[in-house]
Amino acid sequence: MQDTIGFIGLGAMGRHMVPHLLRAGHAVFVCDTSDAPAAAMVAQGARRCDSPRQVGDSADLVLVCLPTPDVVAQVVVGENGVAAGSRVRVVVDHSTTGPSMARTLAQRLGERGIASLDAPLAGGVPGAEAGTLSVMAGGDVQAYARCEPVFRAFGRKVVHVGEQPGLGQVLKLVNNMTVAATLVATTEAVLFGIKSGLEAGLLLEMLNASTARSFASESLLGQDVVNRRFDFGFRIELMRKDLRLFLQEAEAAGTPAFTSALTKQFFDHAIAAGHGDDDMTHVVQVLERMAGVEVAR
Repeated sequence: MQDTIGFIGLGAMGRHMVPHLLRAGHAVFVCDTSDAPAAAMVAQGARRCDSPRQVGDSADLVLVCLPTPDVVAQVVVGENGVAAGSRVRVVVDHSTTGPSMARTLAQRLGERGIASLDAPLAGGVPGAEAGTLSVMAGGDVQAYARCEPVFRAFGRKVVHVGEQPGLGQVLKLVNNMTVAATLVATTEAVLFGIKSGLEAGLLLEMLNASTARSFASESLLGQDVVNRRFDFGFRIELMRKDLRLFLQEAEAAGTPAFTSALTKQFFDHAIAAGHGDDDMTHVVQVLERMAGVEVAR
């Protein structure tokens, strides 16, 4: 029989991932603190649970996609959490919580006979909508084999990165720090070019045909910001959280993080300027104000 699926967290990512699971024919039990997204999933065929424990009572595989490590810990192993459920056999954390939290969850779930995977996502809201996310899963290989068909309902690039708990989280932190750092550095360079007389559209077109090409130049700046769209779908406060996690884990690992620490400060400044709830691409506006020009056609 096909495993039943639980999904907790119907925010910017989850509300787009669950419909892919339903269309793939999975029975899905959902849980969220907000009524509206849960009702929307029920209207598409999901069944609603009133608590994380009820999800654990109803589903073999429980996927969580939540904003912070503390919330994930409370939902998974806290009072009335998923781990107290009678049916759950594998818990998958799609959130970005860092490798330390992944190891803690793996230990505490293992004590209850429940397998775990840390399987953060890349591709943002557009990838969740299109079903083309990258899924980077770390943890027990048998649990991964059981979950892989589920991941492929919403993922295009699905990879098991290793059995050591936390390796998926490591890869996600590497990804997000790289995106943040290249966005800040590319924006600074592009603003110099614009202020010196280059037209923004032409400048970005040439960058994207040259060795400076990156996701920041091609998509974030070259498609969105240059057309004054700031809607990638990932809040500044969440990116800053991921950068903080990266710095904590890099310090624990003993690797240098000079540029990474400076990158985080730009997001700190954006939050101090009132952009915490805005899309992460609003960090560009912080730099635009400093330069006195905009990245605009």
